[in-house]
Amino acid sequence: MSDLIPPPETKRRDVRNFFASVKYALDGFWAAVRHEPSFREDLIFVAILTPFAVILPVNAVSTAVMITTLFLIVIAELLNSAIEWTIDDISLTKRPFAKRAKDMGSAAVFIAYINCIVVWAIILFSNWERIARLEFLRWPPPFLP
Repeated sequence: MSDLIPPPETKRRDVRNFFASVKYALDGFWAAVRHEPSFREDLIFVAILTPFAVILPVNAVSTAVMITTLFLIVIAELLNSAIEWTIDDISLTKRPFAKRAKDMGSAAVFIAYINCIVVWAIILFSNWERIARLEFLRWPPPFLP
């Protein structure tokens, strides 16, 4: 019986494979930019809030966490779009399991947004005294000599 099953094909892992993987990732990113309005909206959201995360008077770890929550939204949106496109490619007929899968993908994006809001609120609230004094607008900044 085992003679009938061919051995699994092993993938070569070399520099060409790495660059091919990067190309596929970029193709996927640009496909999402071209074909997904919600992905473009998420990118605008990230582009607007990332500079705020950088200039706010919070420690480096808080800045990193704030930026990470923004990118989690983008990641969730990419996965949600992949699920929706795959289901639509299989069939456009209404099916309950397809709807459930699409709804779960949307829920992931929604939870990523809730996560971002909660994390940002906690960090902003805990650093509100420095933010309210507009420390981040002083020139020269304290880290310059």
